[in-house]
Amino acid sequence: MMEPRNPGMSTVPQTAAAHTDSSTPAVEMDPVEYTLRKRLPRKLPKRRNDVYVNMKTDFRAQLARCQKLLEGGGHREICVHGLGLAINRAINIALQLQASSQGALQLAANTSTVELVDDLEPEDPDEAGEPMTRTRNNSAIHIKVFYPDPQ
Repeated sequence: MMEPRNPGMSTVPQTAAAHTDSSTPAVEMDPVEYTLRKRLPRKLPKRRNDVYVNMKTDFRAQLARCQKLLEGGGHREICVHGLGLAINRAINIALQLQASSQGALQLAANTSTVELVDDLEPEDPDEAGEPMTRTRNNSAIHIKVFYPDPQ
């Protein structure tokens, strides 16, 4: 049986330990004193048939770009990439492409984990706090949308 959840846990500020060796105590960071700046993920190779899906661009515009690449761009396959929150949108785009082709397109999906780096900058540069970096993992999906070779 599960233990009851402590209702006060969600209000306690989280602290992150800076990367140190085991002989020194961990340095605690107060989230109020630092500003979190998320870096862009490292750039993957960009081919003409790669589409990187995000949540800022309109869904229909991204879908139209994929359709244009498949129909008018002379490509027999495209790769739709989604990271984090955009995974659901990448899947929806691939499924919409397959549905609009009446089953002529096939899908092949791969998942991966991408390491992202965040910068923690002190709010007040005059204080002793120094900038830190933090790494975290995020999920990604890569969907190959293609016309199968005629047999």
